[in-house]
Amino acid sequence: MSDLLKIKKNTCKKTHDDEEHRLQCACVKWFRMQYPSISYVLFAIPNAARRSARNGAYMKDEGMLPGVSDLILLKSNRHYGALCIEMKTRSGKQSDSQKKWEQEAVKNGSKYILCRSFEEFKDAVNEYIRDMT
Repeated sequence: MSDLLKIKKNTCKKTHDDEEHRLQCACVKWFRMQYPSISYVLFAIPNAARRSARNGAYMKDEGMLPGVSDLILLKSNRHYGALCIEMKTRSGKQSDSQKKWEQEAVKNGSKYILCRSFEEFKDAVNEYIRDMT
């Protein structure tokens, strides 16, 4: 593989990760401003962070699970116990562990959504919160 191809490959991956990061940051910022009274029950699950094998084993021993959604709104509404939100870019795909975790979350009474845009996030959260009353 040429050096140029290696650079492009690394840049593309980095750009994809950054796009998902920026999307999630914007969504969390909007949520905290829009819903300050429940801002502390929306939180991120840092499963995707790079870590050493030793630190990864340590976190796994503490209960970290692969596939857990990026964000969890730990607030029930009339239909669900919590809202689990997986952030993806337009072309992003769920891993097998994310699909399995989605099945378990839904089976156990949570709503699970896959958000690919800021508008999708806002609409889904607003709809979920409307069902709290």
